[in-house]
Amino acid sequence: MKISVDYINEVQSQEQLKISSAKYLADYVIRLKFNNGAEKLVDFKAFLCKSTHPSIKKYLNEKEFSAFDIVDGNLNWNDHDLIFPIWDLYNEKIYG
Repeated sequence: MKISVDYINEVQSQEQLKISSAKYLADYVIRLKFNNGAEKLVDFKAFLCKSTHPSIKKYLNEKEFSAFDIVDGNLNWNDHDLIFPIWDLYNEKIYG
């Protein structure tokens, strides 16, 4: 018996995943809608609070944090000053 797994399709689907809309709700939570129809709530608070780096800590200011854009299907703060892998956002897992 031969078992094969097509990893190419998995990689291609990850590469094509994009954020179609994003809305800041409150307390560092953003609602993301993806081009595959999925909707996720991503909580960034623990990541921001845990960081000791000044360029990340500045986003504890909600005005700074809520000033993101969607660029090329991904969340982007201040011209790539802060950005996360799309697959981490989709899985609602923000690592620091």
